Amino acid sequence: MELQALPSRIGQVRRIVSAQLRYWHLDSLIDRAALGVTELLTNVHLHARPDKTCTVELELLLDRLTVSVRDHDPRLPVVDDAEPLATCGRGLAMVAAMSESWGARPDGESGKVVWFTLPTAVSAPRATAHPPRRAVAEAPAHPFPEVEQVGLARPQPAPARSAVAG
Repeated sequence: MELQALPSRIGQVRRIVSAQLRYWHLDSLIDRAALGVTELLTNVHLHARPDKTCTVELELLLDRLTVSVRDHDPRLPVVDDAEPLATCGRGLAMVAAMSESWGARPDGESGKVVWFTLPTAVSAPRATAHPPRRAVAEAPAHPFPEVEQVGLARPQPAPARSAVAG
């Protein structure tokens, strides 16, 4: 989706990403994907020149979700160590911490793509409210008792019909 990276649009994109992940049954990725896309769009809003136009893409492969943001500023992002009392400068470090991998690459002569990936595979089964299953000892099956045949007529097959005239 293409958009202007304005604060009001960032919230809308976060909701769209969340809805798409719910549709794909990837609810466990919603919080991290929403945080990551928020950080990348905030960087476009704060740093991209000449304009704030960007494109957000979600790509789902078998074991990985890739979220990417493409903008028109060719300058690649730099991860800085933020001062303890700084109010900004930690976004890419958060993306790096919560994702499986991330990066940035030039996109043509006048743009770049910043992306991150999240694993889609479930690492361990979650505990459920159901008690664990117990093994049941095998026992020989008892045959069904014979059923007395009552004088029922055998059904006759119906003739085949077609919905196509001709």
